[in-house]
Amino acid sequence: MRRKIPSIEALIAFEAAARHLSFTRSADELALTQSAVGRQVAILEEYLGVPLFNRVKKRLSLTDVGEIYARQVRENLERMERDTLAAMAHRNAGGILELAVIPTFAARWLIPRLPEFYEAHEGIIVNLTTRAEPFLFTDTPFDAAIHFGDPVWPGSLAEYLFGEEMTAVCSPQLLGGRSGIEPREVANFTLLHQSARPDAWRQWFAQAGVHDVDCMKGQRYELFTMLVEAARAGLGIALVPRFLVSRELSTGELTLPCDVSLRSDKGYYLVYPEHKQNSPLLKAFESWLLSAASRYVELGAES
Repeated sequence: MRRKIPSIEALIAFEAAARHLSFTRSADELALTQSAVGRQVAILEEYLGVPLFNRVKKRLSLTDVGEIYARQVRENLERMERDTLAAMAHRNAGGILELAVIPTFAARWLIPRLPEFYEAHEGIIVNLTTRAEPFLFTDTPFDAAIHFGDPVWPGSLAEYLFGEEMTAVCSPQLLGGRSGIEPREVANFTLLHQSARPDAWRQWFAQAGVHDVDCMKGQRYELFTMLVEAARAGLGIALVPRFLVSRELSTGELTLPCDVSLRSDKGYYLVYPEHKQNSPLLKAFESWLLSAASRYVELGAES
């Protein structure tokens, strides 16, 4: 059955015109004439049977239908472009793995180790997309995900990588020349929080035996990378996973104001759908990742 889909040329012309609200600027972008863009839009409107633009004194504005349709067309054109580029990437490639990752984990731990994977598996491509929350694999293009939390993911298998040690860090200048402070004194400074871990500072103070302080005050940041930069800038004391700041601690950009850490009962996991468990591509990545995580733990979780 022939699909009820207009020509791609008409959709591209309409999307550009809707974005610029100008046939002239759209024509410049698409390397077409103004009349060619107008003709494609007219063909699309005739095909749909509804006007997409209001034309008043040579000024364009989207109709209600046009505004909704423009957003949908833009999203679908972008998706088609991504799918096309992904298909083109298979040329001379050993396979492509689509991996959903936690942003800071990917930037600070995974990506610096990927050269080792590529050296051992030439031709395999690993595409990374940030996803902080669990999702259904059936609704996404992902083959696997690296997830922090519990090993519970419907219809999926989870391989444990390692746990997490939360530690307080700050700029050495913030301490005014002191080498360290007592845990109770930490509450006198601005506390930097990660938005998804609202209870972390309370747990840290409880671990240190401090219970009568305001541990909810301070600034909140969406990503741990933001907390690290805020701590480096001297904005306060941040509570972050230690492995994310190993470089800054070794260079002296950050310091530990006191020797108290908080071990989480959650961990980092490689998660993938059950039906992918025999995928040679996924098995190659899983084997390397588990080995890299094991070596990381053996070396004291500091390398």
